Amino acid sequence: MRMPFGLRPKPLGPVWRVNDKQEPLDEMYDRLIGRVGESAAKEQGLKGSRGRDMLAEDVKWLAITHKSFDHGRQGFNDRLAFLGKRILDLQTSLALLRHPPSPANPTTATPPAPTLPPTYLHLSPPRIAALAQTYGLDKVVRWKPKKAVNLKGSGLETVLAHTVCSVIGALALQRGGEVAARVVRERVLGPLGVK
Repeated sequence: MRMPFGLRPKPLGPVWRVNDKQEPLDEMYDRLIGRVGESAAKEQGLKGSRGRDMLAEDVKWLAITHKSFDHGRQGFNDRLAFLGKRILDLQTSLALLRHPPSPANPTTATPPAPTLPPTYLHLSPPRIAALAQTYGLDKVVRWKPKKAVNLKGSGLETVLAHTVCSVIGALALQRGGEVAARVVRERVLGPLGVK
């Protein structure tokens, strides 16, 4: 339920507007999923091979909707992000195990056992948010910042990292774990330098 009028005064500054058009959303999914969609379309017999064809329309909108949008009255992406974060952590750990870092001092007789850096160093919200901005996710994500003049201070990096995880979770539910894992390896970890 919603009151017909607001009790609080309107905030000073610009009014925050979210994307409600389909075309920018589809273009973002095409850039984010990339060629993984082509190989998945061949395997699963889909009509289209672009990123926009990998998810159903309602799931596409759900995956980019943060709980701050419309005070959570509509569906939001927390559950999808939980699943996507687990897949992202697993694929990062597997990539680090496949290619462990070299010993710090190779001239010693017995090199120390290599220690793997924790996954959070590779998957920090600022790094994932920068990657999400290259795919155009910041133009289509649906959220309500605390202050429209200070997006970073309102948590833009955290929201973008959360949304990337929710897209991965949505792909896992709609197209299977192998497609989601391939998107993580090729479209997230590859550009971040984790191979």
